[in-house]
Amino acid sequence: MQTSEKIHSAQFLEHQLQDVITLLEKQQLEKSLVQRGPGANHELVEAMLQNQHQVRLQEKFALLRPADTAFILESLPLDQRKTLWDAIKNQHDGQVLLEVSDAVRHTLISGMEAEELAIVAGKLNTDEIADLAADLPKRTMLKILRSLNSKDRQHLNAILSYQDNQVGALMDFGMITIRADLNLKAIIAYIRKLGKLPSHTDKLFVVDQYDKVQGILPLQRLLTHPPSHQVADVMVTDFIRFQIDQEAAEAARAFERYDLISAPVIDKDGKLQGRLCVDNILDFIREKTDEDLLTQAGVGEEEDLFSSVWKSARNRWGWLLINIATAFASTRIIGVFEDIILQLVALASLMPIIAAMGGNTGNQTSMLIIRSLALGQITPSNIRRLIKKELTLAVINGTFIGLIMGLLSLLLYRDIALSAVMTTAMFINLLVAVVVGLGIPLLRHKFGKDPAVGTSVILTAITDSMGFFIFLGLASLFLIK
Repeated sequence: MQTSEKIHSAQFLEHQLQDVITLLEKQQLEKSLVQRGPGANHELVEAMLQNQHQVRLQEKFALLRPADTAFILESLPLDQRKTLWDAIKNQHDGQVLLEVSDAVRHTLISGMEAEELAIVAGKLNTDEIADLAADLPKRTMLKILRSLNSKDRQHLNAILSYQDNQVGALMDFGMITIRADLNLKAIIAYIRKLGKLPSHTDKLFVVDQYDKVQGILPLQRLLTHPPSHQVADVMVTDFIRFQIDQEAAEAARAFERYDLISAPVIDKDGKLQGRLCVDNILDFIREKTDEDLLTQAGVGEEEDLFSSVWKSARNRWGWLLINIATAFASTRIIGVFEDIILQLVALASLMPIIAAMGGNTGNQTSMLIIRSLALGQITPSNIRRLIKKELTLAVINGTFIGLIMGLLSLLLYRDIALSAVMTTAMFINLLVAVVVGLGIPLLRHKFGKDPAVGTSVILTAITDSMGFFIFLGLASLFLIK
């Protein structure tokens, strides 16, 4: 297996992780033995052993890419992570800091001096520095800004002036611009003079004297057309471009839809400001997906797998307290109908089914709506038809599931009235669940909030409470005399 193949193999990474853990444990064991053993040169022996282990770790990580190093760091407990980071951080620390999760990055940066961080950041591009800016101390950022030339400082300030969910925050400046009146031979000669192309370069940007984008020149056209042709004759004028303040989620959908590798970023006057590349889009999608998954699970922010117990507990308390409140509300509803349940014990075994089916139905609807909102498929022109369709589906499902549950309860308890109450309660609660599953994400989206945040928790609380209330309320009306 070639080295490049090993780097992309999950089994290879797991093997490397185990090797690193073994080395770190061996280092700790040897250190412990030296401290306990006789002799007066403990410090000297410890220093020699530490240097040997550092060399071994550095040799092991020299062949790994920053992303693979980041994976190993994220998989280690805090004490082993610190030991490893101290040994390898001088090799490609800046790139590793970009690859690790935000939570792990905090632990790595917290152990570094401001001067050390400034040196690390000085080796990165301006868009990469911008990615780290939120985690760097103010003193470090001031040192970095002072170390940059005026052009790079302007680029960095431009990226930092935009929010994380805007295209401007994701753009970089590694693009090649050309003029329309040049011939292809001159363009090829210019590229050869440069010596290398910026990463993810699949097209050149054609601009006028005012830096307004006139078109793009794909490298394929540059190489397949006669060198004597002018750029204006072969460039593409119908191309995808993005406004600098445009939503990053819209750009991500465009990259997926049109199979883009890079695209120009312009301001309101059409002037070229930077470019958007597929690697930044993939990072944005991954971070947004991770954030949504954690939020839906009731975790307030990204959490380091090996962070302190206290920090992890605080991160999870918010939604746990909300769950306590909603669960308590559900039990109070049951308490109101306690006498009715005592008179007909069958209600106690049937009412959880009503609540569970409502929660499942609501979650199906809400997940569909959240996904459609994320993809931009829901618009003011089609939202009424969507709501009508989902409500019609709720009526059909409510009738079908209600009849099944009514029949099953009839077979179990031989009570036609109880069966009718079960059928009716199931129908009403599924209808309520769909309304709530539609309403919560749509209303949050309307008021500019993330539709995924809290939807699952709130929906489950409402469907549980309403399921108990509807079922026990109907039972008190029609079953208890």
